[in-house]
Amino acid sequence: MSDYWADVHPGSSRRPAAWLASAQDDEAFFTSPTERYTVSSRALVSPQLDAVGEGTPQRLPFDVGTLRLRATATEASREVFIGIAPQTDVGAYLEGVHRTELRDVKFQPFRPVYREVPGSSTPAVPGAQQFWAASASGPGEQQLTWNIAPGNWTVVVMKADASLGVSADLQAGFRSDLIKPAAMGLLFAGILAILVGVPLLVLGAVGLGRGGGSPGQPPSRSAAAPDSAPASAMNSPLQFTGQLDPALSPWMWLVKWFLAIPHFFVLFFLWFAFAVTSIIAWFAILFTGRYPLSLFHFNVGVLRWNWRVAFYAYGVGGTDRYPPFSLSRTNYPANLEVDYPARLSRGLVLVKSWLLLIPHLLIVGAFTGTGTWAWRTEDGPAGVINDRGGGLSLLSLLVLIALVILLFTGSYPRPLFGLTMGINRWVYRVLIYGALLRDEYPHFRLDQGAYDPEPLQPPNADGRADLP
Repeated sequence: MSDYWADVHPGSSRRPAAWLASAQDDEAFFTSPTERYTVSSRALVSPQLDAVGEGTPQRLPFDVGTLRLRATATEASREVFIGIAPQTDVGAYLEGVHRTELRDVKFQPFRPVYREVPGSSTPAVPGAQQFWAASASGPGEQQLTWNIAPGNWTVVVMKADASLGVSADLQAGFRSDLIKPAAMGLLFAGILAILVGVPLLVLGAVGLGRGGGSPGQPPSRSAAAPDSAPASAMNSPLQFTGQLDPALSPWMWLVKWFLAIPHFFVLFFLWFAFAVTSIIAWFAILFTGRYPLSLFHFNVGVLRWNWRVAFYAYGVGGTDRYPPFSLSRTNYPANLEVDYPARLSRGLVLVKSWLLLIPHLLIVGAFTGTGTWAWRTEDGPAGVINDRGGGLSLLSLLVLIALVILLFTGSYPRPLFGLTMGINRWVYRVLIYGALLRDEYPHFRLDQGAYDPEPLQPPNADGRADLP
């Protein structure tokens, strides 16, 4: 019953999908878990439900929906009443009566949220009323079954003698002849969408990736890195740069998240396409040892676009220049390039995206995972206690500290900029390896600064390596 009340109430935290996760009994009802509800008033009532079945015929040749409610008094000596009736009749019956409205149901753990409606009147015995569409009353488990009908309805749980204090274990069940056809229709629509949508998506990605460059051809210096970037950094398969704007606005970062909303919207679909094309690339590498060139350029373009937006809005906040809506290389302060691999290991593709990445994923999770602070609050006069929480990742916290300092001093602290760049660089190395774009295993190294570090030089004649 708790699932039913929560699902039909728009403000509830319970999702309708919970019905599908519940057990199906031998009468083909999808049933909710049995939960205990205890209030000190004379009646526990559901929220004012929206019209159920409004505009439908009174009789149809199939079962639109059947609701089954079960209630068991927690005290074996008590008789429990459960009924469902039109809202107007219930409102008149409980006028001036102390009652409790169930406003919300929170799960994990289970906690009901109530609203007390004060009153001093004593209602008549509920079982003697004639307005109930369906009701059940007595000791032990009571059950009512009601065929959903047009109108606005309210569920009421009381003691059979209408005395103060209601405590009962409640369960809801729902059955409909429409569930199976609807499920089959959704399954068919989903299969059709995959068969049609995935090829179209891949063709679109191929078209967008065709202008990304040639295999093995390094990007031009004007697009990949400024003249001040170390030339030897171009030897790495990943070029990851971000130039701090020397004239950052002290306050503009407060609204960048809002200005970047169009980018977030586009990136949502780009990342979905990225996931699909990565699966296609996985099979291509497994059978051919090569990453399809157009898909390679498309996926690198998605990473490049994401990095620009992160550098602008939330990952660094290092520039006020608005990111371009482009997958291609542009003259922007933040840039990402990946050299196209001539060959990729066909065997390594089976394990590189998950097993080999576990150490890096643990580290990256520590950098970017959300740390949580928890506190407790009391909701409403019923005194229901709720745990609440929130938090920031280490990367987000560093960026926030740097931007607050920028707000009050007008200067972005260079050490924090270098550290945030190092964390982002580590994250994108892992992304590139996990997305199968390269076979070189990511370094366990926090390379800070705007540009990639120069690689170690080969040993000299005396056996010592020259450090950059």
